[in-house]
Amino acid sequence: MALDRPLAAPPSHGRFFETSWPVRTGDIDAAKRLRLDGIARYLQDAGLDNLDAVDAADSHPLWIVRRTVIDVLRPAVWPERVHLRRWCSALSTRWTNMRVQIQGEAGALIETEGFWIHISGETGMPTRIDDGFIERLGESAEEHRLKWKRWLVENAPAADEDGIEDSEFVLRRTDIDPFDHVNNAVYWQAVEELLADHEHPGGGRLVDNPHRAVLEYLAPIVSTDRIVLRRRRDDTSLTVWFLVDDALRAVAHVGPLTT
Repeated sequence: MALDRPLAAPPSHGRFFETSWPVRTGDIDAAKRLRLDGIARYLQDAGLDNLDAVDAADSHPLWIVRRTVIDVLRPAVWPERVHLRRWCSALSTRWTNMRVQIQGEAGALIETEGFWIHISGETGMPTRIDDGFIERLGESAEEHRLKWKRWLVENAPAADEDGIEDSEFVLRRTDIDPFDHVNNAVYWQAVEELLADHEHPGGGRLVDNPHRAVLEYLAPIVSTDRIVLRRRRDDTSLTVWFLVDDALRAVAHVGPLTT
């Protein structure tokens, strides 16, 4: 099952990018836990800094994230300082799986993976990564013929099905990027809103226990869209479908982490 798929272990060879910073109060919840949307912003920032560090920011400036996987084994808690280690675990000529391991000085451990697609500034479509950059990325990659395949294959159920709830998610101007798309981290804000009161069967909140969160972006959401969050909860997990005029734009799933 895709949701149980282990993330690639750090390789013994290849290039890594490393950086660190303190957890900020703007990225934490009332329990001082680093939120999922905060983690998503950290991944974006580390990606941009990585491009700068390898002199690829000018030649490869535009990327979109198709899937983000976040495994929270031990949450980061303010005021912990976190260290990020980033590497390519798989690639093709137009996209890559980028792994980021986040370790905290107080014991946090968060493993992540992002499916990043290289985009042409002229066409807005996926475009080939330069051979030299492919060679550098490939030094740490175990797979060199990466293909896209959805992990979250269930399409949105009907609104009147048992156990299904709908709610509106209102966008703000600060949620929009320069391409008039909703920023990746904003999707996670919606997920956090629905997780706030989700209890774990073993006690406490779902997010206070080891958990895996997966979000797949299927089509852009723009500033004028009206978003409906369709969700299904059970004792152990939450699934959220992001709908615009009944069309599926993204889907997220959060559940206990099986190790």
